[in-house]
Amino acid sequence: MARGPPRGRRPRLRYNPPRNPGNITPLTSTTAQVIKTRIPDPVPSADLLLDTVHNALDNLKARDVVRIDVRGKTSVCDYMVIASGTSTRHVKSIADEVIKDVKTLDYQPLGVEGEREAEWVLVDLGDVVVHVMLPRVREFYALERLWTVGDQPPEEAGAGAAAAER
Repeated sequence: MARGPPRGRRPRLRYNPPRNPGNITPLTSTTAQVIKTRIPDPVPSADLLLDTVHNALDNLKARDVVRIDVRGKTSVCDYMVIASGTSTRHVKSIADEVIKDVKTLDYQPLGVEGEREAEWVLVDLGDVVVHVMLPRVREFYALERLWTVGDQPPEEAGAGAAAAER
């Protein structure tokens, strides 16, 4: 009696990819791939980047745009720009517009994260980091509150505490 796959089950097909088709160089521990970002000379100023970002955000009607000066609080960047979009498609479109407008300055973003999910897209421009978020994500993470803690002068903070005690 011939032995074959049990009734109702198909035989498992095996795929054997070619070992090295000839046009692929195998990576070894001694080789590394380097991605080079071309940085223009001179690098655009933070003010020019901010103006370009704000124009892009205005063009696509981003909501609740906030610019936060984080100099002295972090060495990652000088400014954070936070904006909201109405849907994931809107968030992605806003981020794409920011990237497109910055490229007109002959400047490449250093990194872009979150484009696939498009609930929170971060565009790293070096001195300026742009966060484009859905309103519910923005409310949950509260980046404005996180990065503006301690920005009030001590007199105002003390007056607010005294008023709260009464």
